[in-house]
Amino acid sequence: MPLHASCAARGGDGVLFLGPSGTGKSELVLRLMGRGWTLVADDQVELEAEPPDLLMAAPPAPLRGMLEVRGLGLVRDLPVTAPAPLRLVVDLLPEGEAPPRLPEPRAFEAQGRRLPRIALAGREAAAPDKVSLALDAACGRVAMAAGAFAA
Repeated sequence: MPLHASCAARGGDGVLFLGPSGTGKSELVLRLMGRGWTLVADDQVELEAEPPDLLMAAPPAPLRGMLEVRGLGLVRDLPVTAPAPLRLVVDLLPEGEAPPRLPEPRAFEAQGRRLPRIALAGREAAAPDKVSLALDAACGRVAMAAGAFAA
């Protein structure tokens, strides 16, 4: 069963965006695409475990290449990177709710796989930059002294 979520990838590494309707999942994916990321899936994401320890994300076939852009409509035939191995899960917070300043490490678990999980305000100006930095931290390309990825 597909998750109500969206997903984008950079360099083949996927980030899954979770949150209630209206928290900006599709908008954040659009903003990331403007920075060179690719669409994996919008609105619904299918997850599948692959050996040895990957969790892959893909769109349901009827939604492949589609992105809902509020104010424009449903865009189709966009380039897609799918399936994509997930490296990070981001919970998008409701409007007005702020993420913790120095969050404790958290995890997302599905199909026997465990991924780092953070919470962000998806509509804030720095959200795309924070997602990029978090992906780098999740992949071990950036070290953290404190917070969600601190060792």
